[in-house]
Amino acid sequence: MLTEPIGRAKQIAKLNDRARSGFDPSARIMFTRGCLDAFCSGDTPSGLVAQAELIKTMRRHRFEEDTYGERDFGAFTFRGEKVFFKIDYFDLNLEYGSEDPADASITARVVTIMLASEY
Repeated sequence: MLTEPIGRAKQIAKLNDRARSGFDPSARIMFTRGCLDAFCSGDTPSGLVAQAELIKTMRRHRFEEDTYGERDFGAFTFRGEKVFFKIDYFDLNLEYGSEDPADASITARVVTIMLASEY
């Protein structure tokens, strides 16, 4: 029995899920300055805890609506604030956009976590 090749959007969604879940060693997770300022107080331990909690919340996000099926954008509420995350695709040197986000061998993913007001 032959299996049907996975569709492009499904392949990108699968790779995005890996990046979001921490299983893609080339992926980066970034926080905007506004997001850090909103949730991280001046001391390092509480800031690290807030970042870990934000990542945990993002990883548990369930996509109820996903227009393009790539699971590259999500929104959730964290400590009473609306937060977005967005996954962007770059070449492996993080200099240019990826030529093919469906090809993990040439694409580095950057997950940005931000306040909704920064979008």
